[in-house]
Amino acid sequence: MHRDDMVLISVDDHIIEPPDMFVNHLPERYRAEAPQLVHRDDGTDVWQFRDTVIPNAALNAVAGRPKGEYGLEPQGLDEIRPGCYDVHERIKDMNAGGILAQMNFPSFPGFSARLFATDDADFSLALVRAYNDWHIDEWCGAYPGRFIPMALPVIWDAELCAAEVRRVAAKGVHSLTFTENPAVLGYPSFHDPYWNPLWKALVDTDTVLSVHIGSSGRLTIPAVDSPPDVMITLQPMNIVSAAADLLWSPVIKQFPDIRIALSEGGTGWIPYFLERLDRTFEMHATWTLQDFGGKLPSEVFREHFLTCFISDSLGVKLRHEIGIDNIAWECDYPHSDSMWPNAPEELSEVLTQHDVPDADTDKMTHLNAMRWYSFDPFAHIPREQATVGALRAAAAGHDVSIRSRSHRVVDPADKLEAFRSRARAAAAAAR
Repeated sequence: MHRDDMVLISVDDHIIEPPDMFVNHLPERYRAEAPQLVHRDDGTDVWQFRDTVIPNAALNAVAGRPKGEYGLEPQGLDEIRPGCYDVHERIKDMNAGGILAQMNFPSFPGFSARLFATDDADFSLALVRAYNDWHIDEWCGAYPGRFIPMALPVIWDAELCAAEVRRVAAKGVHSLTFTENPAVLGYPSFHDPYWNPLWKALVDTDTVLSVHIGSSGRLTIPAVDSPPDVMITLQPMNIVSAAADLLWSPVIKQFPDIRIALSEGGTGWIPYFLERLDRTFEMHATWTLQDFGGKLPSEVFREHFLTCFISDSLGVKLRHEIGIDNIAWECDYPHSDSMWPNAPEELSEVLTQHDVPDADTDKMTHLNAMRWYSFDPFAHIPREQATVGALRAAAAGHDVSIRSRSHRVVDPADKLEAFRSRARAAAAAAR
């Protein structure tokens, strides 16, 4: 398939939340206590919520910037592309990148909204609902057919979380972002029946549990003095653990229609993972008492898990070992793994390298995402206007040049020292 003829739906991108997001959706009695975007004297913008400060790390919003500006140092909104936080500019960036639709994960509340868990249950719930309504009604609602809506969970209460799933499903939401390991956050594990009301709500509403890497807040760093390359390399490893945890848990057996997406976890590791699942079952099921009703674990995996990739050459090559109906593409805008605005070129090169037929391409680039997330962009946008070529033609003249946006030049040695300081502080806090 020619690059310009592809239809691209990305199941993993990110929002840098705008400062006015709570204005229209949080009850007035809570607005003074709501998270606030604070501009600091050093030019950075941070979210302040009670005693917690959440900076916008540079790696979270590097689209259109040179690699010399990558790093973990905080930054201001005026140092990043407006498409990171302005939905109208995001659509322009999507068009210029040839992307028909996106599903956008949150930033400052955390992937599982653990920031909103306060000592005031009503306030906490109001924050989650306000965020979800802003995301659904204002962000996604501004451009029907261009965004797969996603909801934050009420992570601290399974019953309330189930109710929120049902509430937003009535507004057309079929994706719930969730943690890869609730036990790390101090909640019951996937193996605890505590979560059963949530699993039932997901099944009843045909909602996918979208588990993003890093959503437990735990980073895999073997040693405090490890360079950041180790952390970045190992980021997908937590999602491997989550996949094993969920597959062997009672969740799959007790809720046979549940569906789970492993967001930003890559795909190249999955064939070995499936092989290991079946080997484990063959050698140990007699004493671990695992029973999948006559099926192999690898078969069960393909029934329940969606896997996601950016440009994994090995995963594309082994797509039928993974399951061609279980793979969806992601762009990861505006994070540092994204190849925006040249993602179509990179993806097309990988697909051509492995002689991927059009039918397989269509499944991985958009059809699987549409089916898994009950999403139909063509109800709003004719297919002939949804291709890479058509979208880019509509964005003619939109500036996608790579250019510096940082106010400060940070020496790479200082970036490394800042990373090591954070690692030491995290290690000390864990002891």
